[in-house]
Amino acid sequence: MMQGRIEPQPGQESVWDYPRPPRLEASDKHIQVIFNGITVAETDQAQRVLETSHPPVYYIPLADVRLDYLQPTPSSSFCEWKGRAAYYSLSVGDRQVENAVWYYPEPTLAFQAIQNYVAFYPSKVDACYLDGEQVQAQPGDFYGGWITSDIVGPFKGGISTWGW
Repeated sequence: MMQGRIEPQPGQESVWDYPRPPRLEASDKHIQVIFNGITVAETDQAQRVLETSHPPVYYIPLADVRLDYLQPTPSSSFCEWKGRAAYYSLSVGDRQVENAVWYYPEPTLAFQAIQNYVAFYPSKVDACYLDGEQVQAQPGDFYGGWITSDIVGPFKGGISTWGW
């Protein structure tokens, strides 16, 4: 059973106010992704996906990602809203993590703006920053939401939330 909705304070958003189906919107927040001491992505031109019960997922334009650190994997998944996702492993120096990054090579019409963008799982890199604040990873292994102090839940993703 879901915990009660947390009432947002001024300047905060509740994930329970996000729509279903999800909405895509541009974000000019400053994003940095760090892995093995290297900034592997940095942008002020992201797109974010907002979906009921989930913290936002940020998609970073390929032009702002160090592509030399990404290697395609055979993994894929399917989203009823965005289409079929493909994955990259991330390798920097002596460290590698499988399927740390995903993207939609041919997103649905409603999500065309994230074609040529990638998203990083905060749980699989050393740090993700949103306007200088270190992001907390959304619970669970599947979702890649970014939790910051301006987002309140409760959040779907952990084992106890699968029935929501």
